Amino acid sequence: MSLSTHVLDAARGLPAAGMTVRLDRRDPGGGWTALAEARTDADGRISDWGVAPGAGVHRLIFDTAGLSDFYPEVAVAFTVTDPERHLHVPLLLSPFAYSTYRGS
Repeated sequence: MSLSTHVLDAARGLPAAGMTVRLDRRDPGGGWTALAEARTDADGRISDWGVAPGAGVHRLIFDTAGLSDFYPEVAVAFTVTDPERHLHVPLLLSPFAYSTYRGS
């Protein structure tokens, strides 16, 4: 499975370059294990995590403290049902709101 993300700073109308994002997987007991950590590139994207997340429940933890005083981090949990399919999880961030969706 390949996983990518794209972070846009809606307040500035620019990609969120240099943001740290962590990829976690939910354990059978309900806890979380960190799988990888990366920084967004100049276009606000991460496309190579260096790991294959596989099926199951995962989450991306976006370190948004530099872009939002209200949201120091944003956690987006999602389920991977088909590990062979590409999954894109974008984040649109402003100082007091954020949105995400399943991209392509």
